[in-house]
Amino acid sequence: MRWEVSKRDSESSHRAKPRGDRESPPLLIVLSGPSGVGKDAVLARMRKSDRPFHYVVTATTRPRRAREKNGVDYHFLSREEFQQMIDKRQFLEWANVYGNYYGVPRDEVSSGLSKGTDTMVRVDVQGAATIKRMLPQAVCVFLMPPSTQALEKRLNRRRSESSEDLALRLATAGEEIRTLPLFDYVITSHQNKLDEVVSQIDAIVVAEKCRVRPRIVEL
Repeated sequence: MRWEVSKRDSESSHRAKPRGDRESPPLLIVLSGPSGVGKDAVLARMRKSDRPFHYVVTATTRPRRAREKNGVDYHFLSREEFQQMIDKRQFLEWANVYGNYYGVPRDEVSSGLSKGTDTMVRVDVQGAATIKRMLPQAVCVFLMPPSTQALEKRLNRRRSESSEDLALRLATAGEEIRTLPLFDYVITSHQNKLDEVVSQIDAIVVAEKCRVRPRIVEL
């Protein structure tokens, strides 16, 4: 099974900007953080502003939420379809998260990088750790909630978790925050300050493009 890169993504994607006399290699940016921290909202704001990235769409077996679009927010698969992709080794990484499966399609990542386009992947903290082990040159960014209380309010506002699931996600968030040393950058994700979060991601990209020894990701 192969995924189609959206027309908008392909039209807004550009070659990486030159660094000095040579062209900068494309970055693989891994955006992660606890459930409910705002990863989807940040990516939606970046897409809306036509940031020149190739956005990898994650596959999942979880039910689709209201307003989510298949092939845009996630590739929503049955467990049988997901297992077929596992068997064919079509995922860069995959995991069972809160009873549902999530996976990063390998061909979507290679498609962006092969075009010289900075590629953005959204994964949970477990997935980010796996990708960092496999591809140490990936740029891993951790979205940090302002506080436990703020994270709880966000999860409650989604109204998609039971009280038991909510308690589990909050407990897991504490464990995930302790993995912070595995990441390259951390950004505090304030819900009403999405543009600030996006600007900080832009600054990270600029800084990475100025490295004397650029990161080169090889799948």
